[in-house]
Amino acid sequence: MNQPVSTRVAIIGAGPAGLLLSHLLGEAGIDSIVIDSRSRAEIEGTVRAGILEQGTVEVLASMGDASRVLTTGTRHDGVEFHFDGERHRIDFAALVGRSVWLYPQHEALKDLIAARLAAGQDLRFGVTAEGVEDASSDRPRVIATDADGAHFEIQAEFVVGADGSRSVARTAVTGSSTGGYFREYPFAWFGILTEAPPSAEELIYSNSPAGFALISQRSPQVQRMYFQCDPDADTNAMTDAEIWATLQERVPGTELAEGPIFQRDVLRFRSFVAHELRRGRVALVGDAAHTVPPTGAKGMNLAVADVLILNRALRALLLERDERLLDGYAETALRRIWKAQHFSWWMTSMLHTAPGASDFDHRRQLGELRSVVESEAGSAYLAEAYTGWPLEAGV
Repeated sequence: MNQPVSTRVAIIGAGPAGLLLSHLLGEAGIDSIVIDSRSRAEIEGTVRAGILEQGTVEVLASMGDASRVLTTGTRHDGVEFHFDGERHRIDFAALVGRSVWLYPQHEALKDLIAARLAAGQDLRFGVTAEGVEDASSDRPRVIATDADGAHFEIQAEFVVGADGSRSVARTAVTGSSTGGYFREYPFAWFGILTEAPPSAEELIYSNSPAGFALISQRSPQVQRMYFQCDPDADTNAMTDAEIWATLQERVPGTELAEGPIFQRDVLRFRSFVAHELRRGRVALVGDAAHTVPPTGAKGMNLAVADVLILNRALRALLLERDERLLDGYAETALRRIWKAQHFSWWMTSMLHTAPGASDFDHRRQLGELRSVVESEAGSAYLAEAYTGWPLEAGV
């Protein structure tokens, strides 16, 4: 094994959570090492969802010129719900005075990676974490393998698992890689990326007799669209023409702008919250701690909220030797996590057709949708949750 390397905070995962945490710690003069098994090109080139809550946008914008969220991102002041042959707009700005921004996650990652490297961040691509040891001590260790296959370890005062839903760090915290509260849904999304102009100014959530569809966006030239499918659907079983026909049937009254489809995937729906978010000197953030169905657009936003809470706690621990905020990290983070879990489950169950659903189920679902769009209180709840609850005071 190569000579160990030392740092104050070892961060596993160069996604939004890990990179943002390293940035915030760096502002406080706290050194960190960030590792990720992927290459920089893979991280920056994987197109991912990008609906950002207003609070998330404000955090990224605080990076100044390093972030393009306000110059390249697009503000959306509402969304449309289509059902029962009608169209209803939820006006976020009018209801709660807040908005969301369309800014794909991979663009935010480009900003964060460039900013961290410019600041001298020790950021190591192609490095795979094999495990975390000594979590209960004051010098936890990350056991890793570098891009050449050589083993080494990182010794730190604290380790953060920001390494996604297949987290290695989770085992050190919960005792199991799967230790948590879990729900899998009986449907999935068939997603496409297409070279085409936007089909609508804002996102469309459509509950139609033919099934659910979401008309989303990525950029002026690239659009992301989904329709409900079986979790085991074969992405190659449909022609492009059949895909467009399926989408169009599920968004009646809206003419979709078609173009070449250059990516297809099936996105399974899962809800997960780890049994524990912290053990000793190891903590989990982002998808390592929780996953949500994509319907509520909470994934990256929830990761940012985790990071802000943990950043405060680590600053207190490492600069003032005060462990009180760290002791409260899980309880504080979980309040928002479970609210986001409920909102994501609610949006999913309200808009999708469950296998075996009866006529009663369908009509009840329409009644629920009407209860939201025809009530200012119902619409305001959706707008408040979708645009994001206030972040913790002082973070």
